[in-house]
Amino acid sequence: MAFFQDPDVLSHLKVVSENSGQWVRLGTKVKKVDVEEIPCSHLSMSIFDCLYSEGIVRESGHICKCLDEYIDDFTISDELRKVLLVDDCDKFDIFKQSDREQFLFLLFKHLCLGGAICQFEDMIGPYLETTKSIYKDLLSVQKDSETKQIRIISTVFKVSAYDENGMCYPSSRPHQQTFAYLIVDPLKRHVYVLYHCFGGGAF
Repeated sequence: MAFFQDPDVLSHLKVVSENSGQWVRLGTKVKKVDVEEIPCSHLSMSIFDCLYSEGIVRESGHICKCLDEYIDDFTISDELRKVLLVDDCDKFDIFKQSDREQFLFLLFKHLCLGGAICQFEDMIGPYLETTKSIYKDLLSVQKDSETKQIRIISTVFKVSAYDENGMCYPSSRPHQQTFAYLIVDPLKRHVYVLYHCFGGGAF
């Protein structure tokens, strides 16, 4: 709540206008905030190895195609989007539920699903490389003095804010591809905002 009441935050925090699709200031008084802490402990991309071993992605890196299906606002035309979205598909369980809740997985899923007019990749490489790059940029790590192991020290929160009329941030229209994450760095005392509004063209 302090974040959404801070004058400096309010002077910079922007959302995508549902009418114009342009960036605008939040411009409303937040009355309530829902916060979900997102698990964030993975230090490698190994959870995605199963995409190759389970036949979602070919050895060459090509994503396997499938017959088109339509779920919500998504066209599913390959096995990757199917395993991300269709919970009763044959291979949905290749990812454990605990991995699906991790920030690394959510970031990968958001990038794969994209926006309303997304042009999908045929190769898995760009999705994995971009996920890894953003993940490393957003998070801070530290070596444990006792175990000498590297651990993530940033905390990730998924947030929704409400004014007197209902949800106002990240949008008044909920969608699984409309999200706002606050990533808190306790050493630098920085808060990074990762925001996307489905249909608004802003990331």
